[in-house]
Amino acid sequence: MNSHTVRVARWSARHPWRAVAGWLVFVVLCLVVGGAVGTNSARTADYRVGEAGRAEAMAAEDHLERRSTEQVLISARSDTVNRQNRKHEQDAEAAAGDLTARMRSLPEVADVAAPLWSGDGRILMVEVALKGEERDAKDKVDALTAQTAAVQKSHPRLLLEETGSPSISKGVDQQRGDDLALSEMITLPVTLVTLLVVFGSVVMAAVPLLLALSSIAAAVGLSMVVSHVSPDAGVGTNVILMIGLAVGVDYTLFYLKREREERARADGRLSTEALVELAAATSGRAVVVSGLAVVASTATLYLASDVIFSSLATGTIVVVLVAVASSLTALPALLAALGKRAERRARRRAERGKPTRRTRHEGHREGLREGLREGRESGGGRVWTALLRPAARHPLATLCVSVLALLALVLPLAGLKITEMSRDTHSREIPAMRVYDRLNEAFPEQRVQHEVVVRADASRAEEVTRALRRTAELADADPLFTDYSLIRTSDDHRISVLRLKVPHLGNSDQAYDSLDHLRDDYLPATVGRVRGAEYGVSGDVARYADYPAHQNGKLPLVLGALLLVTFAMTVYAFRSVVLGLIGVVLNLLSAAAALGLLVLVFQGTWAEGLLGFHSTGSIGSRVPLFLFVILFGLSMDYQVFVVSRIREAVLDGVPTRQAVLDGIRTSASVVTSAAVVMTTVFVSFVFLHIIEMKQIGFVLAAAVLLDAFVVRIMILPSALLLLGDATWWPSRATRRAPAAPGRADHNSPVVDVR
Repeated sequence: MNSHTVRVARWSARHPWRAVAGWLVFVVLCLVVGGAVGTNSARTADYRVGEAGRAEAMAAEDHLERRSTEQVLISARSDTVNRQNRKHEQDAEAAAGDLTARMRSLPEVADVAAPLWSGDGRILMVEVALKGEERDAKDKVDALTAQTAAVQKSHPRLLLEETGSPSISKGVDQQRGDDLALSEMITLPVTLVTLLVVFGSVVMAAVPLLLALSSIAAAVGLSMVVSHVSPDAGVGTNVILMIGLAVGVDYTLFYLKREREERARADGRLSTEALVELAAATSGRAVVVSGLAVVASTATLYLASDVIFSSLATGTIVVVLVAVASSLTALPALLAALGKRAERRARRRAERGKPTRRTRHEGHREGLREGLREGRESGGGRVWTALLRPAARHPLATLCVSVLALLALVLPLAGLKITEMSRDTHSREIPAMRVYDRLNEAFPEQRVQHEVVVRADASRAEEVTRALRRTAELADADPLFTDYSLIRTSDDHRISVLRLKVPHLGNSDQAYDSLDHLRDDYLPATVGRVRGAEYGVSGDVARYADYPAHQNGKLPLVLGALLLVTFAMTVYAFRSVVLGLIGVVLNLLSAAAALGLLVLVFQGTWAEGLLGFHSTGSIGSRVPLFLFVILFGLSMDYQVFVVSRIREAVLDGVPTRQAVLDGIRTSASVVTSAAVVMTTVFVSFVFLHIIEMKQIGFVLAAAVLLDAFVVRIMILPSALLLLGDATWWPSRATRRAPAAPGRADHNSPVVDVR
């Protein structure tokens, strides 16, 4: 009882209003400080990986890096009009001239290219290059769209439409914000209803939700501060909302349920402060261990050496630590305040001579339903007793059938195809994406651009130029390329850039083939023969190819570290190597099964209408690694909570077999409620438009359901029952502990798992 967890809970319970006020001050302080320092967003250089990243870094040395561009399409409002109509041609060129003059006057614009007609003469394109970094371009696009709108107003008979990477990025951000608002509208009511069912009280249901929301608010503020150490890639808020609500409610739920059980068991014999301390000593410790496990697991994402994964890791770690802090400080204070209020009410009823409902009624209704000794007597206990019956009576058969069922879901992984989700996969509900499609159709030669970057001694500049011209000649003879080429050389003649164009979409096989021809055949035969020259290919297709390759190269390191961390945390929590091995195997199995289910659903087309997506025939390159890391952490919630209950019973003298059945039965309702909350949060992300977020939401929801209802109800109890006392190896019985009255015979041997 003298642990830090109990001491913090004791102080909070004795000074509830100070603790609550302190928590609110902390939340406000986080928001104020975060707002003051702002978010340090990741720069373009932070995203560079692989050969494409090295090439971009070389080009940036002498300011030859690729600029963000916007394309304005000018066409007649009637599709029957084309360049053959002299009036249309004059109007379009006049509008292009007006637009060019306006764009060149903007401080954000670096250059405006000469207007270009489409092959069929229907569309005139004006391309505008922006100054500064690619990552900043979307913040400058409003100035350009304002000029486009002004020219549109001056030429009402024409249609002016704007697209480009900046406007598409801005549209994606807007859509993501709208999607998150929709996600919250779905998640919050469902979570509240679930908590109402669990507690049967509006006040008690509101406590977990309010604490989770306050934790999210504090984490958002703190993440702004932390972004000055680890830059934010724009996904931090997304993951804080997704993970924060899930773990915030879960941790509070674990704590609340245990306090109510102890209150029902005490039957008025213990004070509110003592009950809160009991909950802190049991579920409070489980929350701390679980939170640390999530943090340790998520930290392995930093090994991926990728700014997006680092941003995801930072957001998750911050919100989990804040959620743990709220469960250990504000929650005991609220429980103490609510408990004392209930006691005062009971005393007033007693003084008026009315029957005292006290907490006994609540205890029989909910607490005793989940108590270790009386779980069988209620309907809830009977349900979980029935669900556990296969594992209790036929553990080997249940284990084999459950494992085989999960392995069947793993089979689709054999066809897993991982790709980088490119610009072409964005929702067409974004206006700029619809214009992008028109651009690709009217100007196929503009679809993809490769950039060959060469760095060599200035004395070899002419030799490098000849090699690049030879490269352009080889590409010109290749049907995968257009006949366009452009060579630029830096003022100091050290850096040269060759631009080549490909008439295929960036996510097409032809575009990837053109990259392979360039990297594997043409460049080694030309630039590769220039002594001392360093070279690389960048561009959208190169990025799409290099990013998955980079992730695949980091996957063994991250996964190995993740398995080691999971094993170490489990052994630390329960002093059992066997449980550590079981935890690793079960997490791997459930994650692989969920990923197999994801492949089955998203790589095919049969579920497109059901889930509202267009299949790319692949899985986003970030999804598998994110799944494994986050699921391993979240699974520790259930593992720690369930096994902690079993361990408590064993330490009280209950034989391992009975402890397993009682521990899982009494924790089943909490695990189920937590799984429902988590699943609701993750499923809400399936309604988002961004395909990668859909996949992440789906796979995490599937993984949580499999973990809660198959792994924890079927596989885990079966394995523990088969292992018996060997579960706690190497912590063997070194002494006999007295059995708890009514639970086991006083002479029963007890496994010491401390």
